[in-house]
Amino acid sequence: MVHVHGSQVAARAATIARVSASRVLVVPIDVGKHTAMALIADAAGEQLVAPFTFSLDRPGLTELVSRVQRVAAERDASVIRIGVEAAGHYHRPVVASGLLPEAWEVIELNPGHVTEQRRVLGKRGVKTDQVDLTAMFDLLVAGRGHPAGRRERELLELRAWVGMRHRRVAAAIALKNQVLGQMDRAFPGAGACVASSLLTTKVGRLVLAEFADPDRLGRLGAERFRKFAARRDVIVQRSVAHRFVAAARAACPPAEAATARRVLAADLALLAELESQIACADAELARLLPTTPFQILTTTPGWSTVRAARYGAALGDPARWPSARQIYRAAGLTPKLHESAGSRYDGKICREGSVELRGTLLELGMGLWLCDPATAERVTQLKARGKPAGIIACTMANRANRIAFAMVRHQTPYQPQRWSN
Repeated sequence: MVHVHGSQVAARAATIARVSASRVLVVPIDVGKHTAMALIADAAGEQLVAPFTFSLDRPGLTELVSRVQRVAAERDASVIRIGVEAAGHYHRPVVASGLLPEAWEVIELNPGHVTEQRRVLGKRGVKTDQVDLTAMFDLLVAGRGHPAGRRERELLELRAWVGMRHRRVAAAIALKNQVLGQMDRAFPGAGACVASSLLTTKVGRLVLAEFADPDRLGRLGAERFRKFAARRDVIVQRSVAHRFVAAARAACPPAEAATARRVLAADLALLAELESQIACADAELARLLPTTPFQILTTTPGWSTVRAARYGAALGDPARWPSARQIYRAAGLTPKLHESAGSRYDGKICREGSVELRGTLLELGMGLWLCDPATAERVTQLKARGKPAGIIACTMANRANRIAFAMVRHQTPYQPQRWSN
């Protein structure tokens, strides 16, 4: 069951209204890489402990707990609310180490909300730890943020493997471009012998690994080349073999061809390692996804395990989001508006939000576009109306976002008749 975010905020704010403000301790924490700064105040705004710095390790967190507990005993505090601004992984020791008492409310604050609150305070261009603590204090008293630690371990693991896979894929793509460049230096004309890239066919991979020297392939001949490939479980058509051999005999390698072959061999070894790690990440995603609420997404045409896992990693705990609108806004795909004196300009998206979430929504929209007939028909209608490609992509991302969030929230498989319009 997805909780309503607005009711959570109201409930936390009502807690302060029911309890005497002097008995509610508010402790905003601004974390850095190795240290953090905190202050202790009551809900009425009285500062009880001036801002102090502590280390983000066990002794530092123990010091924080002891300071808060001393003040709580003096004030007979009944509510202790800890606020931490999300800062990548740097805030995780505070919210997930288990060193804070379970009775404390640990709230994770959105960095964007902290920035906006600084502007409300008139400190838009001033970013210091003290100013951030003041902004975080205001948000905590207002009941903003969401309880930390609600994301289960599986979601954190999912996010780690998705991030690892994304980095390896990016590295592999860049390396493939280098591999093809080195092959052009070692064996000019080899890329023209197959319809697709040398890296996407078995025969192309075989030529890259074994015949970067065109003289060797030219001496071997077409039939012996086919037999050589067959012993390695690669079937080479006779016409393809003749094209490769003809290209090898006609090739005119430059003077640096020998060096290019050595670099090519090293690049191929690295590429094999990257592909092995990508396969390992795929296996981990397939293992983790069924333990999360996002497995249901794989019932949608065009949404594989990898796409569903990427959406889950970017979204996090679905209970944090009241509706699909907030997710779409957080992705930064909403129009950038500027309206003054009756003139309005909104030709671009705002791009203010999560890059990971924006990328996964666009990817999900592309999957529907390619595999879902109703979505493909909608794209055809938009093209007929003269809509630009960027507008169509954002429209498909919006559609994918609404479908995905509804499926995760209700845990129902994809229903084509429901999403036909």
